[in-house]
Amino acid sequence: MEFAYHVVDVFTTAPLEGNALAVFPDAAGLGTPAMQRVARELNLSETTFVLPAESTPEAIRVRIFTPAKELPFAGHPTIGTASVLRRIGAVPAGAETFVLNENVGPVPIRVDRGDDPILWLTTPPIRKLAEFSRDRCARALSLTPERLAPGVPCEQLSAGSPLILVAVRDRAAVDDAQLDSAIFAELTRPSREATAIFVFAATEAGAYSRMFAPQFGIIEDPATGGATGPLAEFMMKHRLISSADGTRFVSEQGVKMGRRSLLHVFVHGKRGERGIEVGGNVVHVARGTMTLP
Repeated sequence: MEFAYHVVDVFTTAPLEGNALAVFPDAAGLGTPAMQRVARELNLSETTFVLPAESTPEAIRVRIFTPAKELPFAGHPTIGTASVLRRIGAVPAGAETFVLNENVGPVPIRVDRGDDPILWLTTPPIRKLAEFSRDRCARALSLTPERLAPGVPCEQLSAGSPLILVAVRDRAAVDDAQLDSAIFAELTRPSREATAIFVFAATEAGAYSRMFAPQFGIIEDPATGGATGPLAEFMMKHRLISSADGTRFVSEQGVKMGRRSLLHVFVHGKRGERGIEVGGNVVHVARGTMTLP
């Protein structure tokens, strides 16, 4: 069986930057074990599979896999898949809104007008799961506690996939962070789900960030759209950014990896009570065919 796929770079306007994604626009005939093996073979942060037989006029069915596991929701796969579907005509030409049906449920997509539009997703509901010791989070990132932002707690939030948010004083602290796998494993042992750790510094533009996700099979992620909605809520809650209706900012991620990514945020309603959109550009870089038994 032969399956066509596309490779795109998400949250960037430059090829070979942002976060790479493989999209299989017609995965009919692929079962769950095969999807996981394909994702492991390609070894990108995520690979998505579109299932036309499970799609409806109201929503297109999409499944998302890291090299290690399936996810209920993730941001850069959502934006990248939406872009591929528009490119191949699976979404009506000129459609400014449509819906992807992921394991988390329906995810609305909005498209800016223009030749190189920003595609926006609406973040699923965000939950606070736990709070962690600042000292232990600092040690998990190989930082001293003094390098964390004063007075800001370390909280575990989830919009589908859990992550621990750790605010630090400046960009240098973000760049100096190195995940201590043993301390991180001990820190997250009480968690019932795989979790990641997201370290960031507030900036004039918004945030400068990195994310480590070894429990998802990702050592470091160049751009994490699924973390950006929770990041926005966290920053508003702790007054690191305005919580007013219409607030916009950018999270810059992946710089340390050499894959600079720009994740745009648009807050609707005070503190996002009418939704938090995360958006970005997409660059199409390759097409291919995979032959499977």
